[in-house]
Amino acid sequence: MQPGARPVLAVVDVSDADRHDPAFHDALTTLTGRAVEVARAAGWEPRRVAAEQLGPAGLRRALADADGVLVMGGEDVAPAHYGGPEDYEGRGQHFAVADLAQIEAVRAAVTDGLPTLGICRGMQVINVALGGDLVQHLEHGGHVAPGDPAESMVDHRVSVAAGSRLASVLGFEELDVRSSHHQAVGRVGDGLRVVATAPDGTVEAVEHETAPLWAVQWHPEDSGARGTALRDLLVAMLPSRD
Repeated sequence: MQPGARPVLAVVDVSDADRHDPAFHDALTTLTGRAVEVARAAGWEPRRVAAEQLGPAGLRRALADADGVLVMGGEDVAPAHYGGPEDYEGRGQHFAVADLAQIEAVRAAVTDGLPTLGICRGMQVINVALGGDLVQHLEHGGHVAPGDPAESMVDHRVSVAAGSRLASVLGFEELDVRSSHHQAVGRVGDGLRVVATAPDGTVEAVEHETAPLWAVQWHPEDSGARGTALRDLLVAMLPSRD
């Protein structure tokens, strides 16, 4: 990073095109746009990239000069990456190239100590990349509203583990969040620990034991989200200027 320059945050989406559901694509684009706005206000220079279009090698190049990574939400991770059944309730579109690119990027970020934040699918990618698996469909519901993707958010309470870095960054051990997901973290990946849960026990956040990595299952970038969770996490990720 050049003296006086803003640190670069790679904002990694799944895809720029070829989605089966245009409304879902539009909803994801809106969420990414809001995340970019918050990142810029927090002191980053955000650069949006699409993993499906870049592929593993292209994403590696895009992250070469990044000072941090934000992995956004999107479609389910393909079950082949965590040993799950190919057919499951709620199964939708998969993006094979994006899965490979993002999984490789997460592993490299942990190895290199690159500050990383995952949101929704981003948390699931992180967990799978580090050897964990996913709950393929939440039978109890309560984490996504049916129908219009633009109106799919569900409000619920989250409990954050006392003494966790996440609790320190957010300044709370209880908060109301907005979620939209039908999958969740199952077996926790290597080096990760669960630091937040929903009232039904669903994993809502993880952090790495040694690397500067957090991930949340909820959507702090949504326009209806309360508080400053996304900004607080992005500020905590800023590289030291010492």
